[in-house]
Amino acid sequence: MYKLLETILKNNEIYTKEGNLASYIPELSKANREDLGISVVTLDGKEYSMGVCDKPFTIQSISKVLSLLLAIMDNGRNNVFSKVGMEPTADGFNSIVNLEIKNPIKPFNPMINSGAIVTTSLIYGKDRDEKFERILDFTKKITGNPNIDYNKDVYLSEKETGDRNRALAYFMKSNNIFKENVDEVLDLYFKQCSINVTCRDIAKIGAVLANDGILPWSGERIISREVCRIVKTIMVTCGMYDASGEFAVHIGIPAKSGVGGGIMAAVPNRMGIGVFGPALDEKGNSIAGIHLLKDLSEELDLSIF
Repeated sequence: MYKLLETILKNNEIYTKEGNLASYIPELSKANREDLGISVVTLDGKEYSMGVCDKPFTIQSISKVLSLLLAIMDNGRNNVFSKVGMEPTADGFNSIVNLEIKNPIKPFNPMINSGAIVTTSLIYGKDRDEKFERILDFTKKITGNPNIDYNKDVYLSEKETGDRNRALAYFMKSNNIFKENVDEVLDLYFKQCSINVTCRDIAKIGAVLANDGILPWSGERIISREVCRIVKTIMVTCGMYDASGEFAVHIGIPAKSGVGGGIMAAVPNRMGIGVFGPALDEKGNSIAGIHLLKDLSEELDLSIF
């Protein structure tokens, strides 16, 4: 496995020179576009890593998987999906058109920003601090990393520049999609997106999902099989934004990307994969990361289709 990871990493380093950093969040524009790493965690707990695997980066939209898991565990699937849909969209992850014209009743799915804001609002807790502690504790548990915390600089940067998300949230509140205080929900959302992780951490998240909710390193079940099934299905159809169909054809595994450069993937009954490459394509996905996953999927026949 190490030799394979070394080969595909070397073959795809060229793609780090393409694309752009997520400059609309000023702190993210400080990343090194040449960083590239990949980690694999198998269901018997073995770890294989190559490249930049221990450098922290912010989880960004990969956190939408965690907030969806928590929201379903807190509220049940029927309650969650009465407020957010399950359908993919051909529009961007921060599209307002989706809400105003196409589906003003509820967001299309939990993997776009509007849908993720709704699922975050559903997480139990007496206030935003308690809710965030639950998200952070869950992230520590599912990664097996007790030292995970959020990046305050990125959080403040997102909070200062997050006007598109404010527009989405206020539009949804005006349509009674949720009733919570918009500023509090958005503050929680910005903070969850600013949690620092590494390639190894997100590979472990993928491994837990691949293992139907059981921690491979301890055998403890933390998520039900049914909730994992639902979330992996939504990752396949919606996890790579409006590139999800192309990703399913060429790579064929449940995955979720973030504009911090990470992609978390879960190969059912086989492994979790984490890749990191901050240079993004026009859809907001790591360019080199997608190429890494494509080569790995082809070499190991990982596609679920």
